[in-house]
Amino acid sequence: MTPRTGTLTLNGWPFHLRHWGHEDLPKLLVLHGFPEYGGAWDELAPLLAHRFHCIAPDQRGYGQTGGPDDIRAYSGPRLTADMAALIDALGGPVTVLGHDWGAAVAYGLAMWHPHLVDRLIIANGVHPGPFQRALAAGGAQTKASQYIHYLRAEGSEDRLAANDFAKLMALFSANMDLSWLTGDRLAAYKAEWSRPGRLKTMIHWYRATPLVVATPGQPVADPPTLPKARLHVPQPHLLVWGENDTAILPEATEGLEDYAPHLTRVTIADADHWLHHQQPERLARAILDWTA
Repeated sequence: MTPRTGTLTLNGWPFHLRHWGHEDLPKLLVLHGFPEYGGAWDELAPLLAHRFHCIAPDQRGYGQTGGPDDIRAYSGPRLTADMAALIDALGGPVTVLGHDWGAAVAYGLAMWHPHLVDRLIIANGVHPGPFQRALAAGGAQTKASQYIHYLRAEGSEDRLAANDFAKLMALFSANMDLSWLTGDRLAAYKAEWSRPGRLKTMIHWYRATPLVVATPGQPVADPPTLPKARLHVPQPHLLVWGENDTAILPEATEGLEDYAPHLTRVTIADADHWLHHQQPERLARAILDWTA
């Protein structure tokens, strides 16, 4: 199924959108992460389009949306405000599905704009409370997240782009199955990464976040205080997890129920961080069963 496409100006910036499913169906906002774009949902969205009108934006700094070369423009509140404006334009509330960095925005919507989100679905993404605790602990998640320091360093976008994106591909596939990213799909991804300034604005998401990443074996003595009252997720919440993820580990979701009392967990075997590409049928089934 080929998506319909269009552009909508949100907070003064034109956002590129993809749509699947009839516009009269319940709306499902699907939010990609790094280093993807709205086309990340090309396998999953057609499997949901009989029940949902799926809307996939290229988020700020990504794909055909792009964004300013200013790290401050990629703070959590600004990224969340973009999608809050989109939901308003769609006549919300909507169900929100987020993966990776898209999960961070999805959680922001659920926590800070709860009137715009009727249900929250996360696929291999993390809530800031448990994630910051794991990042600061100095253990396995801290070790797995050391790449964040590399990305935050000045000029990392140039190093990732060199030699036909060799280092970006290595980072993308580290200890995970990237067999889905070949041929025309790989060419499409490289075309998006090649847009002028695009890798830099994508990486600005990492530079703008206040999350503190410890050194392995050296816990942060005074990690940032994240008040639970501000991070409460009141909606019904589904967390779908590809069990072989090596970028985000299960410890990064421990205690999530303290923030999200209406949580349902589903695990998908034979999938890792890229479960929406590797097992789209099983992810779709989990979503359809839960939302039935």
